[in-house]
Amino acid sequence: MSNETTQTAPAVFRAHQGDCRWDATPVLEYKTQGSHFQGVTRQYLFSGPDMGFEWRYFEVEAGGYSSLERHEHVHAVMIVRGRGRVLLADTVHPIEMYDLVYIPPLTWHQFQPEGDEPLGFLCIVNSERDRPHLPTSEELAELRANPAVAAFIRA
Repeated sequence: MSNETTQTAPAVFRAHQGDCRWDATPVLEYKTQGSHFQGVTRQYLFSGPDMGFEWRYFEVEAGGYSSLERHEHVHAVMIVRGRGRVLLADTVHPIEMYDLVYIPPLTWHQFQPEGDEPLGFLCIVNSERDRPHLPTSEELAELRANPAVAAFIRA
């Protein structure tokens, strides 16, 4: 056993305060600029250089929607509140509590709630990752060639 010490993050406990809110976890805007989303918040549950990933909670209010985007990194998602639909590539899927969604690299995706309840989901991503890519007008036209996708997407 070595006498060397390594710096790691301290142990953390954050109590759930109800309504998908946790101690010492601020509710932030989904993104700081843009009009390609509506009514979305995010919370960083855990992140840091020791982890290599970020565990986040997103909530989309009734009538809202996340960005229509793709990127080179993957997402692992679990729905934990409400129900809704998700676009994955060229297919719209219904989603509800405890459904799992894997978003591979460069896959178009967008989340929307259904009904009067918000849609909440946990999301794990790599700490180091690329920036999201929004569709160009040509890519948007390609996506809208599918009638089900055209009826769903908000961009």
